[in-house]
Amino acid sequence: MRRSGSLARQVLVEGRGIVGRVGRRRDKDGVTTQRTDADAFDPLAGRRLRSRQVAAAPVSPALPPVRGVDAEAGMVSIPLLPGERTPARRVKFAIANGCTVASLVLGMVAVFLAINGELRFAAVALLGCVAFDGCDGGLARRFGVASPFGAQMDSLADLSSFGVATGIVVYQWLIASGASPAAAAPVCALIAVCAAIRLARFNVSPKDGRFFTGVPTTMIAAVLALATQLSPDMPASARVAVVALAALAMVSSFPYAKLTRVVRLPIWVWLLPLVGVLINPAVTFVLVVLAYLVSGPLIWLHQRQTRRVVAP
Repeated sequence: MRRSGSLARQVLVEGRGIVGRVGRRRDKDGVTTQRTDADAFDPLAGRRLRSRQVAAAPVSPALPPVRGVDAEAGMVSIPLLPGERTPARRVKFAIANGCTVASLVLGMVAVFLAINGELRFAAVALLGCVAFDGCDGGLARRFGVASPFGAQMDSLADLSSFGVATGIVVYQWLIASGASPAAAAPVCALIAVCAAIRLARFNVSPKDGRFFTGVPTTMIAAVLALATQLSPDMPASARVAVVALAALAMVSSFPYAKLTRVVRLPIWVWLLPLVGVLINPAVTFVLVVLAYLVSGPLIWLHQRQTRRVVAP
């Protein structure tokens, strides 16, 4: 009977559950935690047990505690400019991101010009986008105001200027060259899609200091803008094919040499293009672009053969 009575009391306690109270406590850092104190009776030991559960608000390990924390909603306000918010750093931050905004605005200007038939001026506007895009990141690192906000802003501006705006300008150029809308529209839409894939892959992939993985969107936009400006004498179908090849080059996995490595090539390598520019700039431009696009697969084959030789 005594054992059965103890067992009954234990079942009764477990059936009633744990009676507790929930409260909120604010520590010295101003973070609100939720506390649950539960009192349970141990029938064997004849005393009450107290268990405490603390649920704290999550804290990002990459960010220091910031002001503006809403204790009830759990909302954290992350500053756009990390570090000290001095007037000088604010001005530098505005200058660096102003270049990104300028690239975005020039992309819209290129669209407006292309719609009105001013293709050459639209190409110049795209080249201005390329110039400003090359300044924002360098200025941010030099001024010490690089931030996640600036990186995301740069990616969105690149997609708008080098994906959407470039596609619209090239579409107008292909139509003016005699290409059919049924062929030009998918190819120009492919520019925007490949630019988006390229930028997303760049944001999440490790960086290589020697080679690009695929051709950057900035370089493709510059090439297509120069093609619109020079307008080499090619059939409309060939122009559509070159544009499609340029779009697919952005999402390829082939390694392409960065401009810093291309500039360091021997002087004799540059003699032939320089002479070609004096004779026929349009044809020389097409040959240089095709040579760079072909260099990616060649470098990939060379690296693959090198690995086979080095591997035991």
